Amino acid sequence: MSFLEITTPAIATPRKAVGIDLGTTHSLIACEVNGEIVIVGDAQGEALVPSVVHYSHDTIVVGKVAKKLFASDPQNTILSIKRLMGKNAGDIQPTDQLLTYDFVTSSPFLQLKTAMGDFSPVEISADILKALLQRAHTLDETIHEAVITVPAYFDEAQRQATKDAARLAGITLLRLLNEPTAAAIAYGLDQGTQGYCLVFDLGGGTFDVSLLKLSKGVFEVLATGGDTHLGGDDIDQLIASWIMVESSAANTYYPEALTHARIAKEALSRQDAVMVSLSNGWNQELCNSQLAKWTLPLIERTLVICEQVLKDAELTQASLDHVVLVGGATRMPLLREQVTAFFSKELLCNIDPDKVVAMGAAMQASLLAGNRRDSSTLLLDVIPLSLGIEMMGGVVEKVLLRNTPIPAQAKQMFTTYQDNQTGLSLHVVQGERDLAQDCRSLANFDLTGIPPMPAGKARIEVICRVDADGLLQVEAKELSTGQTSQIAIKPSYGLTESMVNQMIETAIGSIDQDKQARKCQEKINEAQLILLNLEKALQQDAGLLSVNTYQSILKQIEALRLAIKARDREALQKIIKDMQPALQTFAELRLNAALHQVVTGKRVTELDKLLS
Repeated sequence: MSFLEITTPAIATPRKAVGIDLGTTHSLIACEVNGEIVIVGDAQGEALVPSVVHYSHDTIVVGKVAKKLFASDPQNTILSIKRLMGKNAGDIQPTDQLLTYDFVTSSPFLQLKTAMGDFSPVEISADILKALLQRAHTLDETIHEAVITVPAYFDEAQRQATKDAARLAGITLLRLLNEPTAAAIAYGLDQGTQGYCLVFDLGGGTFDVSLLKLSKGVFEVLATGGDTHLGGDDIDQLIASWIMVESSAANTYYPEALTHARIAKEALSRQDAVMVSLSNGWNQELCNSQLAKWTLPLIERTLVICEQVLKDAELTQASLDHVVLVGGATRMPLLREQVTAFFSKELLCNIDPDKVVAMGAAMQASLLAGNRRDSSTLLLDVIPLSLGIEMMGGVVEKVLLRNTPIPAQAKQMFTTYQDNQTGLSLHVVQGERDLAQDCRSLANFDLTGIPPMPAGKARIEVICRVDADGLLQVEAKELSTGQTSQIAIKPSYGLTESMVNQMIETAIGSIDQDKQARKCQEKINEAQLILLNLEKALQQDAGLLSVNTYQSILKQIEALRLAIKARDREALQKIIKDMQPALQTFAELRLNAALHQVVTGKRVTELDKLLS
């Protein structure tokens, strides 16, 4: 008889995992130590790492030292790189060039020239992540797992770029976590709190707002909104522009003006006025009342987005139980006044707004590493933009709708347009518009091996899946054969011409226009299908028609083609309606001819069998 060997189980060593807030202006790393979440600082205890990288011929410097080099060497000092994540060379906006970047023009992929060579935003972000990981190694050299936060409104390309940066930095990514969700976790709103929480996150380069429903540890994101080109950096640039105008300085002094602008903005969060001085001897006072005039339009933009998010969730300001402020820019007195007035509610802002996201990420990292067994938190994030498939005529069939909780999966049935079609090209798009040309292109892939059959007979099932990180997989399957094709969408960075918030705003403002365009395209599709079938029928059975009827149908065909070309929906409707009697007559003649061919030469007994 064999016996099982009985041994004393080894005590599991806790895995250390960190939370990283990869920010536009500053980045942080946090870790759970002896049951408490701590922000890992440098040797001087400084927690914030400026998201700045300086490249010399043989050295890479990250953080505070790199930031000091910006004024003297802006060409090789890269800051606010997060704004360029997920973009390609064709997506650069005028505001992106204010920071004196020198872009590589010979490559379709976005790269920045430096003394050390050309680097992509992913590589530059990876250098920031490496510096953060080195801090963590002062606690434990084995740390390599992390939860990294991203704006809730980061799209597919931006999320994938963040994952790639983590991989380049040698980090095992446990998950991407939306920044507003991380902030809510840091405030302990996962511990039995129930109700609705709005997280207002205004960082250095991005603005995010998420509306969460909290229920016994379950975080459900009901709606999100944001602007990936709105943050404290915009205020810095407004102050810097004022400095340039008032000092009559040349553009070569812009980096110095920007540096002093940031110092002035931070000082005005604590005092009513500040003296701004340049190295050329110029100085002038800047007060909060002046700053308020410049920043109020930006603040109003954030409140418009908040209003839209509440509308999306079918809630009002009075429905909210908590409003959480996140991001260094929320320290501005004017902003706090305006947000408090808008929501008529006391704000949660007692945790350092710069640190709160990293702390929440660290809590989630510890949970995923198996160190927090007392938490029952479930995070249900949402899809920020609808995902769909381009159909005939460029119309989008949405498969997964915006604000659907993730992970998510949905399927849709499609078919072929032409007889004997053996393949299908699928174009996956993202956005709220009704036409593919107005949405963001994600990927194209083909399904082949469809057996030849008449148009409309094939049954093609398309499944869209979005995982917990917001990344997409699309699968197409022809049901009669089981033939499948799929693609995991890792988009080339920057397929969109505008940021996600602009897509949402445009979609909202174009609802009526899009409805009309969709109706017109659907009528065009109907007309083209009539033409396709009618021309095929005429080739086979035109002899069944009288000369007058045949000539009348030819005229109607020509009129239909002209109306299609003119995209005249009303004309198409009228022509199709006028054609119905002739089409009905032609169909009856063809049916009678087919029946005559079947019964000709048959005996009565054979006909009985055919009819039975």
